[in-house]
Amino acid sequence: MVEAALAVGAERGFPPLAVAVIDVAGEVITLRRSDGGMPMTSRIAVAKARSALIALKPSGQIDLPSGIIESIQHLYHGDFVPWAGGILVTDGDVILGAAGASGAHAVEDEQAVQVAMERWQAHRSHE
Repeated sequence: MVEAALAVGAERGFPPLAVAVIDVAGEVITLRRSDGGMPMTSRIAVAKARSALIALKPSGQIDLPSGIIESIQHLYHGDFVPWAGGILVTDGDVILGAAGASGAHAVEDEQAVQVAMERWQAHRSHE
């Protein structure tokens, strides 16, 4: 899935991405940053994935008042980023974890992981 998201970014001409996949406990399964990517994008990719998992929805759809966001950021030690780029990884209705990307514009980050998940799900359905 990480390789697929990085490929989507390259195919679409996005800046170098960092992509993370986490399990349902929020622990990193895999994290990779493209050559030339900014070091901070790795941590942001993980935070976007964790944000989607915490909210049970894509991180870009989190719409809360700033005071609540600040409280959640404090509670999770800054690992809460309510911007597009984090999605839930599912198998049917079952949440398996989440994926996040950072390095391009937020909507591009989300496109990369969303397309990667769709490719991964299509591959799994043919196994």
